[in-house]
Amino acid sequence: MRNIKVIALMLSGIFTGTFLHAQETLTLQEAVKYALENKAEAKKSKLDLENSEYKIAEVRAGALPQISGQGSLTYNPLIQKSALDGALMGRPGETIMVAFGQPWQANAVVQVSQQIFNQSLFTGLKAAKSTREFYQINNELTDEQLIEKVANAYYEVYQSEMQLQTIENNLQNTIKTRDVLKGLVDAGLAKKIDLDRVEVAINNLLASKQQVINGADLRENALKFAIGMPITEDIVLPKETFDIKADYLSAEFNLDNRTEIKLLDKQIELLELNKKAMISNYYPNLSFTGNLGYLGFGQKFPIFNSNANFSPYSAIGLNLSIPIFSGGRTKSQINQANVEIRKAQVDKEDAKLGLNLAAENARAQIKNSLITVDNNRRNIELAKNVLSNTQNNYHNGLATLTELLDAENALADAENNLNTSLLNYKVAEIQLIKANGNIKSLINE
Repeated sequence: MRNIKVIALMLSGIFTGTFLHAQETLTLQEAVKYALENKAEAKKSKLDLENSEYKIAEVRAGALPQISGQGSLTYNPLIQKSALDGALMGRPGETIMVAFGQPWQANAVVQVSQQIFNQSLFTGLKAAKSTREFYQINNELTDEQLIEKVANAYYEVYQSEMQLQTIENNLQNTIKTRDVLKGLVDAGLAKKIDLDRVEVAINNLLASKQQVINGADLRENALKFAIGMPITEDIVLPKETFDIKADYLSAEFNLDNRTEIKLLDKQIELLELNKKAMISNYYPNLSFTGNLGYLGFGQKFPIFNSNANFSPYSAIGLNLSIPIFSGGRTKSQINQANVEIRKAQVDKEDAKLGLNLAAENARAQIKNSLITVDNNRRNIELAKNVLSNTQNNYHNGLATLTELLDAENALADAENNLNTSLLNYKVAEIQLIKANGNIKSLINE
């Protein structure tokens, strides 16, 4: 039987945080934990969660004082002159042109502004907490979807191993038959054509074995990709994985515990806050502003010039903005927000229907799989008995070679059917665990 061993996984664990010794097998729990630390989806989801904190900080920044500094230096080669009535200077009837200003002017000012009442900003601050919770729930959903994907890929690899073992057992039985038949042919007690038929059967089994090996390699690579493991790493699965737990059938479904529903609820909550932000456009805005500056001017470069004139200045004020008429734009925005909320509610109801359908299908699949597994196990015992009796009859000349080969094939088919039914059960079990909102329990089993 083909052995798959963990060789370099320990080195990978040093860099990824998942530490598996070279001689240990890769259990489902280890595979899931490895995926949650290394798979791209899990990493990106955690980065989205980190990025949400920066988005929240950006919103909160709007409620804090905004301070800025500015500076300017201006040179006026030609200063504009203004016309004055000469009578003001004792020269009636004349127009006197006077230049106001200096060729050089420098200005430095610090400005500060603070929102005092801004309903849109306040709504955004309320949405900050919900935004964080939304990304946290989305991260949980990403983890759950990844766990489901890994579990399915894991059991498919295990099924390939079981199929390979079945073919190997069948091959060994056929080789034993070939060896016995060869001795009979050499002794002149059996026909050469019967030996050739057995050789053909062995060659067919070897071809089937190679196909299963190739398929197993592909499934192993798919599992490695699913958990974010380098394809060059080697893995080995434990001997026993397909445990039957019929108690899952008695579990009650609670859709409110499903992460998908929690995420939709949080999305609706954010849409409600978005609607309030639209409504806030009807409210006035009040803010405080202030500045403190320093103005320098003179005939020459005013900086580091003792002959230049300098003058400080400052101003404080309140800015009030009152919306009066926007042409119906705000009302249209509110209506659009209402439509988005209703669409999200429809999505939630549809999601509930889909989750109920998936849960009932999983429960029905488990019931059918339990019956099929039980039937296949009994069928294997019957096939073993038939093969044993046929072998005895063949050795005693009471059965044909065709009957013997058919009995061996029947046992192999029964074992393959059991493997398939066990995989179907495990897939349905994963879906049922997910339906109960306990998919993360696979990490701690």
